[in-house]
Amino acid sequence: MKARLRAAVGERVFTSWFSRLELAEIVDDLAHISAPTPFLCSWVQSNYTQIILDAFVAESDQISRLHFTVRVNGQSQSLVAPAVEELSPAAQQVSGNVPAQKATGNQTRSKDMLSGSGIDAKMTFDNFVPGVANEIALGVARQVSSAAANNSVAFNPVYIHSSVGLGKTHLLNAVALAATAANPSLKVIYLTADHFMYHFITAVQRQSALAFKEWLRGIDLLLIDDLQFLQGKSATEFGHTLGVLITGAKQVVIAGDSAPRDLEMLDERVRSRLSGGLVVPITKFDLELRRAIVNRRTEIAATRFPGVVFPSAVIDYIAYSVTSHGRDLDGAVNRLVVANQLTNEPITVPLAEKTLVDLIRKRHTPRVHIDDILKIVSRHFKIARTDILSSRRSRDVVRPRQIAMYLAKSLTSRSLPEIGRRFGGRDHTTVLHSVRKVEQMMRDDLDLCQEIELLKRMLSD
Repeated sequence: MKARLRAAVGERVFTSWFSRLELAEIVDDLAHISAPTPFLCSWVQSNYTQIILDAFVAESDQISRLHFTVRVNGQSQSLVAPAVEELSPAAQQVSGNVPAQKATGNQTRSKDMLSGSGIDAKMTFDNFVPGVANEIALGVARQVSSAAANNSVAFNPVYIHSSVGLGKTHLLNAVALAATAANPSLKVIYLTADHFMYHFITAVQRQSALAFKEWLRGIDLLLIDDLQFLQGKSATEFGHTLGVLITGAKQVVIAGDSAPRDLEMLDERVRSRLSGGLVVPITKFDLELRRAIVNRRTEIAATRFPGVVFPSAVIDYIAYSVTSHGRDLDGAVNRLVVANQLTNEPITVPLAEKTLVDLIRKRHTPRVHIDDILKIVSRHFKIARTDILSSRRSRDVVRPRQIAMYLAKSLTSRSLPEIGRRFGGRDHTTVLHSVRKVEQMMRDDLDLCQEIELLKRMLSD
């Protein structure tokens, strides 16, 4: 593998980023890679995942997913499903991109909390900026955490949904932090959908699925993030767990990027349960909320970097120009702080125009989501969305499905495995074949090129 990577990226890049990676183990289609530091782990995962995955696929077409962790005291943490006792609230190991360790900096855990990707201590209710777009979600989250701390249930289940970067994860973290702070004995589980799948599948592999289910159902507050990524048997198990927890008056809070009716990877009964609870949307931020967020971030920056000053004109410029989501607002402030610290140039509107050009460009290029692509393609070709996601192989379904996958790869930042999951749990090689097939057809068919350009224009409107 390292020889392939060295040939692909060159000696300098390989030495900088790949030489200290280790292959811990391979479980079915999942390769577990460890890095010696959190920074290296995060950087490689963010920038080189596809290159590493391509190298694995070249060696073995059985591998389609990667899992990154940090080595603790020089030892790689095992990826194979922890035994049920290891998954208990007293667990010493946390599966995810950050190793289990004492709570420091941004990562905090109580002895009664299993975290899929780490609870961020900065994501509290006090640090959440309220506005018209999120005030209902914030109020519900506060009520849920207060009720859970008193071993009661406010609303059940609570389902918060919005597009990316609007605060769903922040609210789930805040609920967990507030509830455990008020009642340290509370059993709280925070998991992303990916980690829920990982724990369930690996428990099945270790023949401890029944004990895993009983452990999971014994918690007081379950928080599931990114529900849209739940697939396969783990989605079915989630439905059973949801029903048992609700029947047993245990609080469940879930976040996803779509309304319950659009979560087609879940069966109708689970979608009905979610819809029957409290469904809370977070809408797109208005100018007033964006300005409040920027103002809060600049205040935090000023405490960390004395002498940094954001004039009101710059705050207004960022709030007006960066309209995508909250994370881009955070990024805009961070970039200007770095520019000021490196060059000593005062923070002005001209500096913001120069530094934030790519973020501002997003204002004129709407973000395309896979759900948008499925909607447009199904409407254009007059077939049901469920047919695109199904296993049907007729020509009138296969071609629109391949075009939809091509558009997803071309117009979104999703990886091939992610696209495969959103298209009915397909393998990444199926997505790659579809993309290459459409590219080949476009070279030979001018009408198809025009049709796909039309779809792109429809998605950009």
